[in-house]
Amino acid sequence: MNTWPSEHSEYRDAATGVRVHQLTSQACINHATYFLQSSFTPDGRTLLFTSYRTGSAQLFEVDFPHGEIRQLTAGGAIHPFSAAIHPSGESIFFVRGGEILELNRKTLGERSIVRWEGAQLGECSPDRRGEWITAAAKQGAQSGIVAGRADGTQWIFIPFERTVIHPQFHPLQREWIEFAGDPAPRMHRVRRDGSGLECLYRHTNDEFVVHETFLGDGGLGDSGDLVFTVWPHALRRMNWESREITTIASFNAWHITPNRAGTLVLCDTNHPDEGLFLVDVLTGERKAICQSGSSNQGSQWKTSRYALKEDFDRARNAAEAGALSWMEVATDTVYGPQWTHPHPSFSADERMVVFASDRTGHPQVYVAELDEAN
Repeated sequence: MNTWPSEHSEYRDAATGVRVHQLTSQACINHATYFLQSSFTPDGRTLLFTSYRTGSAQLFEVDFPHGEIRQLTAGGAIHPFSAAIHPSGESIFFVRGGEILELNRKTLGERSIVRWEGAQLGECSPDRRGEWITAAAKQGAQSGIVAGRADGTQWIFIPFERTVIHPQFHPLQREWIEFAGDPAPRMHRVRRDGSGLECLYRHTNDEFVVHETFLGDGGLGDSGDLVFTVWPHALRRMNWESREITTIASFNAWHITPNRAGTLVLCDTNHPDEGLFLVDVLTGERKAICQSGSSNQGSQWKTSRYALKEDFDRARNAAEAGALSWMEVATDTVYGPQWTHPHPSFSADERMVVFASDRTGHPQVYVAELDEAN
């Protein structure tokens, strides 16, 4: 596989003075893993990212901060936001078309876990032990999720009536998978055997619920509560058992990532972009990290509601392209090319934040040091 010399540079954020490392500089799309997954390996030494520098979306890694860049995958393009590092750090789950694969980081050998003919799968989401995996799926006209064991057994397709995004295992009750339906109502859950499907919160398209995830791993008790944004108005919390919803903070939090203890929520902001923040779950107080400088593209992020059929039709006609979906991240003018969004996530020790920004004209990978955040 190819290697590149270090592309590292650093600067001080103009707003907060925080030290920010820029890890990539190629004139192409480069971005970290999706905000629901950590881009850092568990030992904190290496950062995983996606780059198009060889002509298509492939996986790369770099030892933080000054290491050389190493290519991990080649051949057919991967789903650019599909990668998830195994809890051991020794391998990476990712998607290529309708197939979930596991990459050995040492040998670069790929093992096919499961393949769904004629399907397109979304981002991988393993459970805390790396034993079970789920992913959004679309096979023909049928949307849903797939779920099964990492050893390739017990895989099923669980159908759903609308587009599905962001399925995740409950951190404490691994038989449950929470997922988002698009458009509203957003939040649902189902058991990994396909039973128990239910909507967790019924709301209309006028309440823009996005980016829900679990609040840590039980650090505030064995609740497994959810956090989500009603964009651009509030960051909220839902009790997993009672469904009671409370407001953590009232501001335009966008993509969110809780720390493991469930005491802090990391987020970016948009409309307007005020930068990256840490939010105290108990008090709602915010701490500024740095500016993102991202273009945050997407016409829908100016409307404060879900995209409707006419929005997609308008975007499709303008682009003279085919039907848009969550899988067409490079051409989706409604929700925007995902690589123009920061998608911040924590490092393994939660002392740094990884994010993407196209501030230089091309999306690049950045790391901000939290020790200096105000």
